[in-house]
Amino acid sequence: MSFPDSVKICFSKYADFNGRARRSEYWWWILFTVLVGIVASIIDAILGTGNGSGSGLIQSIANLALLLPSLAVGARRLHDTDRSAWWLLLWLAICVGWIVLIIFFVQDSKGDNKYGPSPKGYGGGYGQPGYGQPGYGQGGYGQPGYGQPGYGQAGYGQPGYGQDPNDGQGGYGQPPGHGEGGQPPQAPPPSGPDYGEPPPPPPGQNPYGG
Repeated sequence: MSFPDSVKICFSKYADFNGRARRSEYWWWILFTVLVGIVASIIDAILGTGNGSGSGLIQSIANLALLLPSLAVGARRLHDTDRSAWWLLLWLAICVGWIVLIIFFVQDSKGDNKYGPSPKGYGGGYGQPGYGQPGYGQGGYGQPGYGQPGYGQAGYGQPGYGQDPNDGQGGYGQPPGHGEGGQPPQAPPPSGPDYGEPPPPPPGQNPYGG
């Protein structure tokens, strides 16, 4: 997921605590909030709206506006790791709680769970077909993949799945077969005047010219 897509999704789900969010969606959004905070602090410095505590008027408004979507995407990120959004309360446990949440947030998406299907588009492990993606699983050696008849590769002298044993494909080191039994068709022996033999003499004529 790209940076603009992440920002767009998080604003469209401004207060949506349901569903799931991928790592890229969450961390692009965190980068966006940091950039907004930097820009807001610069504006405070230019306008003279800052205060001694280090947070000016513009920065405070920006932080307040981004608080709810930040909590929402955090809840969806926890759902993506198959955890409850109540884990967000660890933010109140300074230092230790933050470290635990960061470990949760950097974990990869889990398979389908009670919060919804995986945002990566697959529900099982490797080799399992994904949602709306027949043939996503990859077959092993000599084995057909899901939704891919004939995907398996031919073994030694053996045809792959979905291949006719008489289709002319031989195994390793074997010449291609020719029809049933793998034997090439035999050509008829040469005969007749087209192959250099003289025509038979007419009746009653000496073939030696006598």
